[in-house]
Amino acid sequence: MRLIILIACIVIVVAIFSTQNSQPVSVSFFVWNFQASLAIVVFLSVISGLVLGVLASFFLRLTGKRKAAAGKEPGTAPVEPGKTGA
Repeated sequence: MRLIILIACIVIVVAIFSTQNSQPVSVSFFVWNFQASLAIVVFLSVISGLVLGVLASFFLRLTGKRKAAAGKEPGTAPVEPGKTGA
């Protein structure tokens, strides 16, 4: 729940910043050159950063679970049922 509130606050701050800075800017990205509103450029940059962060977190957790299941990380070897770690 705290994560949703944090993301909502970030989006609101970026939206306010973007609406107050709405002049057109020239954007150059590799071979593409175009003009767009600064509001759109900033908003899309923040959204793409959030999406990339969530995807990176997802894949890091996924690989961590695979390593733990295989017992490759120290202290995460699978324990057989009925046995304790001691």
